[in-house]
Amino acid sequence: MRSTDADARIAGHVFRDPALLAQALTHRSAGAPHNERLEFLGDALVGLIVAEALYLRWPKADEGAMTRARAELVRESSLARIARDLDLGGRITLGPGEMKSGGHRRDSILSDALEAVVGAIYLDAGFEACRSVVMPWFEAQFAALPAGGIGKDPKTRLQEWLQGRQRPLPAYELVSESGEEHARTFHVRCLLSDPALEAEGNGSSRRAAEQDAAAAILTQLESLKP
Repeated sequence: MRSTDADARIAGHVFRDPALLAQALTHRSAGAPHNERLEFLGDALVGLIVAEALYLRWPKADEGAMTRARAELVRESSLARIARDLDLGGRITLGPGEMKSGGHRRDSILSDALEAVVGAIYLDAGFEACRSVVMPWFEAQFAALPAGGIGKDPKTRLQEWLQGRQRPLPAYELVSESGEEHARTFHVRCLLSDPALEAEGNGSSRRAAEQDAAAAILTQLESLKP
């Protein structure tokens, strides 16, 4: 069947080869050809496009600040948010199991599909066209970045605090996880041996929960200062 313009269009781009977009929006659970190879390509392209934009927009920022900002912009939840803004979820082809479990709402599937779409745009029209389509997707998130740059995350700050005093590194334990597959809540405990402290944190991913717990430990360490 011939694809319509709507079938071949993604925000800002109409595909000359609609099959590329169809593949980008096909999860592996639906069979081949699926989007994993395109996702691999798109992941590298998103990183490059965002890195270039940060380099040009933040002429005085050092490598660390730009690295933290890029990590914030390209993390799974950020890409999934863009995918939702583009209404990709309803266009992703899933296998019966993923469809039944609400896979079209899951951050991992949405972010992978977005990266695959970026890879497909690149193959369809080249890098310049890809960059001009993709950059507007990130504008709101660029605007939301703190003017002074992004500070180090709590886990990094805690690790550096301990290493600077030659103390053992923290241990993170998963206490529990709950909620539906596409909306999980993770509960994590952070433990220090020297000083003997512990704190718990929650988040929509294990990483986010660990960051929350590390932030709580840092607050405790602040209160221990003479």
